[in-house]
Amino acid sequence: MCRSIKTLRPPVQPEEATEEEIRAAALQYVRKVSGFRAPAAHNREVFERAVEAVALATAELLDGLEVRGGAARRAAG
Repeated sequence: MCRSIKTLRPPVQPEEATEEEIRAAALQYVRKVSGFRAPAAHNREVFERAVEAVALATAELLDGLEVRGGAARRAAG
């Protein structure tokens, strides 16, 4: 759907995805779905809430994935 969103899980990305990378992917997703690169002032709050919700869901997904029999990723701290 959105070719500019890169795969964030190992082994495609050897290290764990950073918060910045997860948020960037979430932002690209919300931009694609909404059709807006940047929201108008009256849509900014709902746009930002959507980005945060998608980023949280993405982090939870990555934390729970098991890749080819490997252990699930665990958040440090």
